[in-house]
Amino acid sequence: QVQLVESGGGLVQAGGSLRLSCQASGSLLSINTMGWYRRAPGNERDAVATISIGGVTNYVDSAKGRFTISRDDAKNAVYLQMNNLKPEDTDLYICGVEAIVPGGDVPYYMQNYWGEGTQVTVAS
Repeated sequence: QVQLVESGGGLVQAGGSLRLSCQASGSLLSINTMGWYRRAPGNERDAVATISIGGVTNYVDSAKGRFTISRDDAKNAVYLQMNNLKPEDTDLYICGVEAIVPGGDVPYYMQNYWGEGTQVTVAS
């Protein structure tokens, strides 16, 4: 089992900054893609920013130029630096990872895991 714990959310004024952190722990062998997501209709999640194991990053258009995602594989952690925040950025930000975990009948398998989220609120 893999657990994700997010931190760093809070209330800021428009134009301010926050740095979100997510720490993965548990029985995992490695982590492929790591990312930050926002809630979407139908209990889905929309990607805000993702980073591959090779360091390739992708951002939703609204985050480009303002947010920076990074990862520390030694710590199994992913971060999201959020600058020039806007009221429309207000949401629950959820950490998600694609982890390789030990299997039972197979040596290992790939599984997606999600954190509980950290609330970001931007006041106008």
